[in-house]
Parts: sequence; structure tokens; C-alpha cells
Amino acid sequence: MAELDIGKHCQVDSCNLKDFLPFVCDSCSGVYCLEHRSREAHSCPEENVTRETKTAGGSTSYPCSFEDCKGKELLPVLCPQCEKHFCLAHRHQDDHKCEKLEVQKPRMAATKELVQKILESKDGSKSKGRRGAKNAATAAKVALMKLKLHAAGDKGLPQTERTYFQVYLPKEAKECSRPMFFSSKWSVGKVVDYAASLASLKNNNNVLTAKKLRLCHPETGQALQMDDSLLSLLAHPDVPLHNGGNVILEYLDNECTGLEDVSDYIALT
Repeated sequence: MAELDIGKHCQVDSCNLKDFLPFVCDSCSGVYCLEHRSREAHSCPEENVTRETKTAGGSTSYPCSFEDCKGKELLPVLCPQCEKHFCLAHRHQDDHKCEKLEVQKPRMAATKELVQKILESKDGSKSKGRRGAKNAATAAKVALMKLKLHAAGDKGLPQTERTYFQVYLPKEAKECSRPMFFSSKWSVGKVVDYAASLASLKNNNNVLTAKKLRLCHPETGQALQMDDSLLSLLAHPDVPLHNGGNVILEYLDNECTGLEDVSDYIALT
């Protein structure tokens, strides 16, 4: 019966002992017995190389780059911006006064200043006599709640059809304005006739040579087309009317297309 070959001989020349449970060095990968398993015991060649490298390169620690700091770290602590080594106490950009950080700060401040100037220029570009469409829509929503409490109109109109306006009356009228509501399905011509009857205004729109009572836009002063519906004007993409907003009633000559200055009416509020 053949003998089993179990174990290996120690690679130390002066030993050569056969060990049934040999040890493998994790540095040089050599096989050793229990007595010579440590690197020092078998004079590990890799250990010697490492020591020589450490001796030649000096200390393996990483000194802090911050001025007058004597701190060192066993592992590198690199700043991601300036890519220099620092100790734990100076690892943050603010702590070691990172040169890259100093460049970024004024640039960020300049960007904020530029954005602020753009915003201010947009605010200043708004016309004094007119409000932007968004501002007018917001103001109309607030005014709508107030108008619903006092507006006059056809009580038989469904709530879903009612459109409310603060109607500014002609300069010759006794009142400055009155809150009214109309059907969104009505044409501008029907709105003019109904508003004239509510405010007891003279309406000679059927007389060819007489001045015509016209409904005008509160921002542009443009006389609205008589056959346009309120629904289409409320959905106008550029200068819409707003439910809860203003409209102006005025007598205009047949050739006149609108009011010269809407502030003469709106300023009376």
C-alpha cells in the first residue's frame, strides 16, 4: 500500500521540516512551518523590500500643506479642489483657505448680482399706465369676490355663465362706475345695450350719425368689436378680459377706434 504524501517542507534552508499543516506567507507566498511562519522568522524578502522602500522614501505619512501646520496623516486626505494634502483639522476648504474656493466666491456673488439686475429691469419695464396680463388676472380674481356681492344683472342667468365686470361709465354720466354681470355667451353689442339700460344711459347705436356707445378694453383702450363674444375675449391670448376685471363704456365717434388714455377712467376709482 502506497504511503500518502501529506504536508510540505519548510522553505527555510536550515530547517526543511515537513509540516502537515504548513503556513503560506501572504507576502512572499512561501511555505513555512509553525516556527518560521512569521515574516521576521523566515526573513521574508518582500518585507525587506517594503522596509527599504519606506527608508528610501522617508516617512509614509502625509504632511499637512496648510501653512505652519505640523499635522500628518497615515492616509492621504486630498482637497478635491486644489488637490493638496491636509490633516483632518484642515481638510475642509474653509479651514485651509482653499485658493480655488476664493475664486468661486466672487464669481458666485457676481452671478447673483447679475440675476438681481435682470429681475429689477423686468420690474421696471412694466408700463405705468398698464398692468401685465398676469397681474391683471390676479387682481381680477380678488375683485371678482367683491363684485359678486353688489353686481347688478339678469338674475335668471345660470351661475356658470355669469361674467362680472366693474363697468366704468362715460364721463358725462353721474356715476363713475357700477358693478355688473353678463352672460359669457352674449356678444359685445348685447353687453353694451344691457349695460346702458342698467345705468340709464342714452343709447343711440341704431342712429347712423350719432356717437356710438362702445365697450373698450381697460388696458389698451381699444374699442371691442360688437359681434365678438365675451367668451372669446376672455380667452384672448394676448390682452384678454378678466372675469372680475374692468371694462369701459364711452361714446365714440364713428371713425374712432378707441380711447386715447384709459387712465382718465381707471384713475377715478
